[in-house]
Amino acid sequence: MKTKREEEEEEENMEGDRVGEEYSKRQKLLEQSSSPSPSPPRLGFDNALLPLASYDDDDEDEEEDDERRGASGGRVGNNDGRKERNGHNDDNEYDDEDEDDDDDRSEKELSQGKHKRVVELRRDCPYLDTVNRQVLDFDFEKFCSVSLSNLNVYACLVCGKYYQGRGQKSHAYTHSLEAGHHVYINLRTEKVYCLPDGYEINDPSLDGIRHVLNPRFNREQVEELDRNKQWSRALDGSDYLPGMVGLNNIKETDFVNVTIQSLMRVTPLRNFFLIPENYRHSKSPLVHRFGELTRKIWHARNFKGQVSPHEFLQAVMKASKKRFRIGVQSDPVEFMSWLLNTLHTDLRSSKRSSSIIHQCFQGELEVVKEIHSRSFAEKRENGDEQNNSSAADGGTEQNNVVAETSRMPFLMLGLDLPPPPLFKDVMEKNIIPQVPLFNILKKFDGESVTEVVRPRIARMRYRVTRLPQYLILHMRRFTKNNFFVEKNPTLVNFPVKNLELKDYIPLPTPKENEKLRSKYDLIANIVHDGKPGEGSYRVFVQRKSEELWYEMQDLHVSETLPQMVALSEAYMQIYEQHK
Repeated sequence: MKTKREEEEEEENMEGDRVGEEYSKRQKLLEQSSSPSPSPPRLGFDNALLPLASYDDDDEDEEEDDERRGASGGRVGNNDGRKERNGHNDDNEYDDEDEDDDDDRSEKELSQGKHKRVVELRRDCPYLDTVNRQVLDFDFEKFCSVSLSNLNVYACLVCGKYYQGRGQKSHAYTHSLEAGHHVYINLRTEKVYCLPDGYEINDPSLDGIRHVLNPRFNREQVEELDRNKQWSRALDGSDYLPGMVGLNNIKETDFVNVTIQSLMRVTPLRNFFLIPENYRHSKSPLVHRFGELTRKIWHARNFKGQVSPHEFLQAVMKASKKRFRIGVQSDPVEFMSWLLNTLHTDLRSSKRSSSIIHQCFQGELEVVKEIHSRSFAEKRENGDEQNNSSAADGGTEQNNVVAETSRMPFLMLGLDLPPPPLFKDVMEKNIIPQVPLFNILKKFDGESVTEVVRPRIARMRYRVTRLPQYLILHMRRFTKNNFFVEKNPTLVNFPVKNLELKDYIPLPTPKENEKLRSKYDLIANIVHDGKPGEGSYRVFVQRKSEELWYEMQDLHVSETLPQMVALSEAYMQIYEQHK
């Protein structure tokens, strides 16, 4: 029989041996981490279904590292020891990881490597059946619903809410314990994790969610879009056409919706923004948000048949310095002009380089400006009566007119409508006048005179010298004075197909081996309904694959007849040049 003292001494010896083994083990690991290994360490298991993934993650440990760096005046403290532990065959080292945390942190102050967390990768997760695709909505800004931070945000695939991080002190980890929701996707890396267990899930059933989060197109799919006649089905059972989905009116943002729907019919512009590699060089958030919105509108695997342009509107508000913002109705012509110019500026790589915007929409005008010379204007202001006789007046005016000829590019052409009648007819109703489009296009025939008063009184003549591939026309329906805004109700009669410009305005002769392309087809027609400043906007667009017309107003999308397109009060139109 051993005495009690002998038993205590034996236990102390065993404890000392265990501490010595742990110390030697730790020293061995530190030597491995400090010495470069020519080949990657061998994994301690043979099961191919359960590999270990090692990658950077901005969760609890990195937050603590940031705090430590801030406290130490910017010192960087990292460690490669945990990464090297992947290749050690001793299973006890995973248990030692938490116990050795303090020692590892002290080593971080000395080593300059990068800390990486060991994450188990599994294909079998018992919580995959809790994923609820009905509540998933990735159209809104990627901010944590608790901290309102946009760094390292995860979406809960059970309730659809956004939470930051996945470490033990993070909001996503807390939510997984409180609500029992265990499946989360990183909104940036698209990796899916199970919390609080912490392992990564690799399952093919999650690919559909990744495609909705970040739609992808290859060049072959882009080329087939205008030939695709197949409908898609949303999760709620409703059918929708890719590219013909409704846009949510957040609050008086219909002027943005009709502009976006119109630009989605411009094939080269759409194809450019469907592939992010085309504008990867741009640092503008507006460019990337417009590209994301384009991909979501044309995506054939959406969970719902509409898209919310919330992130794009936030980028618009920031880029325009709140000139266009949610909750305030604006003019789609002004918004179209601002958007095209801003996208062009953000896309071009140098000041002289072109962009997809100018390749699609830019034409050229020859402008002749006739201005009265200053001497003649001064004589009139001084009341010199001897110049007021008819003969002298004509001769003086003829001699004091200065004509300036210049060429200027344009992205859209403004057309002036004839004034509406002031009096009612015998039926006590106002007559709504009608005018052919060709009559108001005569403004650009090089002979018709347009008088302007700003910045100086002048007579202007315009002539088109180069036609763009896509021609944007807008009718000046609204006139402002000191008291109110007035709307011109004149109807414009225009052809839906085969608008031949050379019959009505003089066009430049084409170069050798080039054909004059002056015939256009209508692809989008924006209409204003209601009183000025109060009404709403809707748009008629054409689906090329079937040559059908659709009327779109926010979330409402319905098929219509081409004859109905021409009966509306057109405000802005986009025409496509015949190839």
